[in-house]
Amino acid sequence: MEISSNFGPIDIAISGLQAQNKDIDVISSNVANARTTNAGKGEPYRRLEARFKTDKEQMGGVSLDKIMQDMSDFNPVLDPGNPDADGQGYVRMPNVNLATELINLNIATRAYQANAAVLKRYQQMVETSLELLR
Repeated sequence: MEISSNFGPIDIAISGLQAQNKDIDVISSNVANARTTNAGKGEPYRRLEARFKTDKEQMGGVSLDKIMQDMSDFNPVLDPGNPDADGQGYVRMPNVNLATELINLNIATRAYQANAAVLKRYQQMVETSLELLR
């Protein structure tokens, strides 16, 4: 009996854990910079999104493809006392919506938990198999 180690259940679950961990890092960066009006080059912070990919040749895990900037418009806010305000008193705020980020964080957390549950169930199956062999 030949056992293939290419993307078994453990590898798939671990790749999912790693991918969701990166997604949580990106979401955390967005939340942390939701009020950053000057992130360099005179522009506010731009929201980031993690994009993932799978190997189309094999049925397997997921990996980080790239981290992309959200190119939607910045949010103008009237704040004439802010040093970053324009001549009309408007400050361009980052294109981060905290409600969207919290929803994305909830989704990433649930996906992380699901992959951790797969690892736990796999461990239980292995332990049961070993007990049966005794």
